[in-house]
Amino acid sequence: MKNTAYFCMEFGIDQMLKNYAGGLGYLAGSHFRSAYNLNLPLVGVSMLWSYGYYDQIRDKEGQMNVHYVRKYYEFLEDIDLKVSVNIYGSTVWVKVYKLNSDIFETCPIYFLTTDIPENYYLSRTISHKLYDGNNLTHIAQEIVLGVAGYKVMQKCENIDIYHINEAQSLPLGFKMIEEYGLDYVKNHLVFTTHTPVSAGNEVHDINLLNKMGFFSGVDITVAKKLGGAPFNLTVAALRMSKKANAVSKLHNETTNNMWDFIKDKCEITYITNAQDKNYWQDPIIRNAAKNYDYDKLRDRKRELKELLFEEVADQTGKILDPDIMTVVWARRFTEYKRPNLLLHDEDKLKKLLDDKKLQVIWAGKPHPNDTNSQITFNWIISKTRNLKGTAILTGYELKLSKMLKQGSDVWLNTPKRPNEASGTSGMSASMNASIHLSTLDGWHAEWAEMYPDNSYTIGDCKNIHDAYEANCMYNHFEIMSNIYDTEEWWNKACNCVNDIVKYFDSERMVKEYAEKMYI
Repeated sequence: MKNTAYFCMEFGIDQMLKNYAGGLGYLAGSHFRSAYNLNLPLVGVSMLWSYGYYDQIRDKEGQMNVHYVRKYYEFLEDIDLKVSVNIYGSTVWVKVYKLNSDIFETCPIYFLTTDIPENYYLSRTISHKLYDGNNLTHIAQEIVLGVAGYKVMQKCENIDIYHINEAQSLPLGFKMIEEYGLDYVKNHLVFTTHTPVSAGNEVHDINLLNKMGFFSGVDITVAKKLGGAPFNLTVAALRMSKKANAVSKLHNETTNNMWDFIKDKCEITYITNAQDKNYWQDPIIRNAAKNYDYDKLRDRKRELKELLFEEVADQTGKILDPDIMTVVWARRFTEYKRPNLLLHDEDKLKKLLDDKKLQVIWAGKPHPNDTNSQITFNWIISKTRNLKGTAILTGYELKLSKMLKQGSDVWLNTPKRPNEASGTSGMSASMNASIHLSTLDGWHAEWAEMYPDNSYTIGDCKNIHDAYEANCMYNHFEIMSNIYDTEEWWNKACNCVNDIVKYFDSERMVKEYAEKMYI
C-alpha cells in the first residue's frame, strides 16, 4: 500500500471529539482504528468544527431542539502551521491541529479550522458547523478541506494516493490539476461514493463555484468538461479519479446504473462497508457467543439492557422491561430510512405492545435544516408519550449508539430500496447479539445471502410499498417474539455474533481498500 491521505468531512473517533454527524463519520472512525491496528501508512484530513454537528436537546415541552455549544479539545496538538486559501477573491487562513495516534489508537488525523483571529468573522464561520445549511458556507468548507488539506499534506506528509470519501473535498483534485495536470490526478486520486439519493450528490452553478475559487486556477471550460453545467461533483470525481468504489454489492449495481451515461468515467468497483469489532463489540458477549454459553449471553444482555433502560427512564420517565424483546430503530433521521414505518398501522403495533411481545426505542439525528424530519421526530415523541412500551431518545452520538446496539434484541432497518448505499449500524448491533430485521437493501442483502438464518428480511425487492413492507415487519415481530429467550433464539444470536465478524469487521474492509484502491 502506498502512503495515502483520506479526506472526509467527519470522523467519529470518540464521543468526546464531536466532529461527526452519523454513519459516514462512524465508518471513518472504524476505518482509522483498523488501519492503525494493521499498521498501514494512512493519514486523515478533516475539518475541526467549532460547534460540531449540533447538540440534540429537548425544549421545555420535551420536543427535540437543535442547540449549538462551542467545543474545546486540549488533546489536539497545535503543530504551529497555517496555510492560506483563496475564497471569493479573499485570503482565508487555515490553522492546523493534529490528532496523534496514541490518543485514541487511530491513524493520525489533521484537523483544519478557519475560526482564528487572523480571519474576519465571516471567514471564521466556515468551520463553525458541520454541513452548514448555507450553500455558500458549505462550498467554502469544501474548498478549505480540499485545497488547504492538500497544502497541509504537501508540507507534512509524503503522500502518493489521495482518497476523497464523498465528493465534498473535490477542490483537492482541481488544485492538483492546476499544479500537475489531469493525467497526474487520474493516477493519484481515488473516490468513494456513498448515497444514491440525489440530495447526496451535489450540483451547483458552475459560475458560482468558479467565482468562489472551487476550481483553483483551472479554466472553467475544463471544469465544465469534467462536471458539466450545472456542475455535478460526483460526475467530476468519477472523471478525475483513477478508481472509484461503491460501498456494498447492491450499491455497486445501483451506482453503475445511475452513472452509466458518463463518458470517460473511471472504473467503479465496490468495497462493502464494515465496522470495528474492537470498538463496538462487548467482550463478554463475544466470549459467551464463541462458547455458545446461552446463560452467560442472556445475563450479559440483561445487564446491558438495564443500562440502556436507565437512559430511557432518565430521558422519558418510562420504565421498560428487560424480559420483553426490545426493538431499536436508530440511525440518521431522514425520510428514505422511514423512521415512521413502525407506526404505519398503529393498531397492530399497539396490540404487539399490549401483548408484551415487544417494546420499541427510536433514536437518531435529523439534519438541522431538515424541517420535515424534525417534524417526524417530534411527531414520534408525541406518539410515544401515551404509548406504553415505547420511547424516543435524543443525543444520538457514539456513546448512545453503542448503548443501543449492545442493549437491543432486534435492530430494525427500514430504508426504501435501493436508497441505502450500505448502512452500518446493524453490523455493530449484530456484533452484540442483536438480530437484524431489515428491508433487502444496502449491506443486509449480502448478510442475508451469506447467512440466511442469522437475520430476518422484510418483504422482497419487488413489492416496495409502505403498507406491504409494514405488514411483513409486524408478521416478523410475531414470529420473533414467539422464539424470544428460547434456546433457538440464543443459538441464532450466537451464530450472528460469530458470523458477522467474518466479513463485516473493518479490518477486512481496510485490507480491501489497500489492495483495490491504495495501490
